[in-house]
Amino acid sequence: MRKQVYSLLVDNNPGVLSRIAGLFSRRGYSIDSITAGMTADPRFTRITVVTSGDELILSQIEKQVRKLEDVREIKLLKDEEAVYRELIMVKVRVDAQQRTEVISIADIFRAKIVDVEKESLMVELTGNQSKLEAFLNLLDGYEILELARTGITGLSRGIKDVTYL
Repeated sequence: MRKQVYSLLVDNNPGVLSRIAGLFSRRGYSIDSITAGMTADPRFTRITVVTSGDELILSQIEKQVRKLEDVREIKLLKDEEAVYRELIMVKVRVDAQQRTEVISIADIFRAKIVDVEKESLMVELTGNQSKLEAFLNLLDGYEILELARTGITGLSRGIKDVTYL
């Protein structure tokens, strides 16, 4: 089993994300994470899909996604040729002493404190998955009340394979 990150450029049409997710579902393929957002050109949406499988399954996924009408481009993002990021928001139960400790941990990771309440603190952190996991590991002794993750998004490095539509 190997993890693969696909960057899809699709027409910004209603239901396109549903059709892509439906293709995975119908074929029994697993989606580890999926993110979507409009590009600089509002006619298009960039969708990043992370999936796992053997070489045959990954090849089939690529072939099936390419067949979809709304898909303009599909890129396989390789670790050494791409930049990946993920956003997490973590709400932690804290007292006065713990608040200072959690803020110190957040500072080390260049995280942002986005909400402070009497009994809780909310932290926002963006980075690669290993950075996020290291941050969460340091919060191990604290009570995490809520955690939200966006999933991976990514782009290939450089300009050699930029698509102009």
